[in-house]
Amino acid sequence: MTKASVCTIGDEILIGQIVDTNSSHIARALNSLGIQVGKMVSIADDAVQIKGCLEAELQENNIVVCTGGLGPTKDDITKDTLARMSGATGWVESEIQKDIIRRILASRGLDALEINLRQALVPNTCDVIPNQLGTAPVMVFRFPEGRFGHPAVLYSLPGVPYEALGALPDVLEDIRQHFGLGAIVHRTMMTFGIAESALAKLIEPWESALPEDMHLAYLPNPVTGVRLRLSVYGADDSAPERISAQFALLKPVLGDYIYAMEDTCLEAVIGALLRGSGQTLSCAESCTGGMISHLITTVSGSSEYYLGSVTSYHPDVKAKVLGVDPAIIESDGIVSAAVAGAMARGVRALTGSTYSVATTGWADAYGDEREPAGTVWVGVDGPAGTRTARFNFRNDRKRNIERFAASALNELRKYIISVK
Repeated sequence: MTKASVCTIGDEILIGQIVDTNSSHIARALNSLGIQVGKMVSIADDAVQIKGCLEAELQENNIVVCTGGLGPTKDDITKDTLARMSGATGWVESEIQKDIIRRILASRGLDALEINLRQALVPNTCDVIPNQLGTAPVMVFRFPEGRFGHPAVLYSLPGVPYEALGALPDVLEDIRQHFGLGAIVHRTMMTFGIAESALAKLIEPWESALPEDMHLAYLPNPVTGVRLRLSVYGADDSAPERISAQFALLKPVLGDYIYAMEDTCLEAVIGALLRGSGQTLSCAESCTGGMISHLITTVSGSSEYYLGSVTSYHPDVKAKVLGVDPAIIESDGIVSAAVAGAMARGVRALTGSTYSVATTGWADAYGDEREPAGTVWVGVDGPAGTRTARFNFRNDRKRNIERFAASALNELRKYIISVK
């Protein structure tokens, strides 16, 4: 198995000034070639750190891809450091990159200054992959087996994401030409409504019995639930079918907790259930403040089935717009099954939708004598009548709202499936 490491260079990443998006894109691309990424590292703009870290990664990996530190200013020291590290005895000029620099600057109405053209100078120990989108070329350092105990290649890419990702296809092609590549197969199962720890306990016997070449990952997210990802490294043609067979064993164990056998989201699954059926949907939101509506409308084609929503934050709006009886609010409380159900029925009657979903809850420190903070009641209405469900989460306001909205979508999904 060909192993790789991804390194980012720059103080701006380590102080949190910018978010490193390069690493995830590069890792995903390497993975698609059957290359296992074992580590991601961020390094300061310090020559000693850069040299020490990259040499350590090359010692452990066949491929190291690094980004950053290749600009024309004095704080960009990566190129000089790599020259010393690779034992360069001089510098050569990439005429192709020099022409690209002139073209880019001319397109911006700028003269090609010496500081810009200097970007085309590279150590005489590297191969060059031209950067069509920027001034710093990709440098490829190929180390013999004697240096690190195995043949190793270092790819140094510019740090600007637009340029790094633009050069990535050429880097991948170089890797294809120089390495015998296996394959990595991933498959994902989506679950919702069960915590990661409880899920792990429930499927522990199944996980313990997995074949040795299959690796399971738990990927929790408050909006999409817990992804279960099975991976086979160095896979053959049978891997997809074998993974599918393993996931099939989980269906009777997890039941309704499973909502998809691919990497997707609740709102997309709901869209797939409704699209082409002639059935429609509406929302009445209080504590979620429109987030359910937002999630639903992120799905392409949602205008076919989604009619709209009422954000009935104040009790008067619940009563005057949705027709919730004030007496119910008084007797059962604003956060209650009765109010959630009445909201769902009210918005369904108002819009004429086939289905409706509603939320009422306490998103943060506020609660009342009936329901504590972090409680939401979800109401769903449709051809099979009204159903309600209660959830309580102990997060901050933002996270609670996300979990309220996702829980409402999951209750809606289960309702639609039961009717169909």
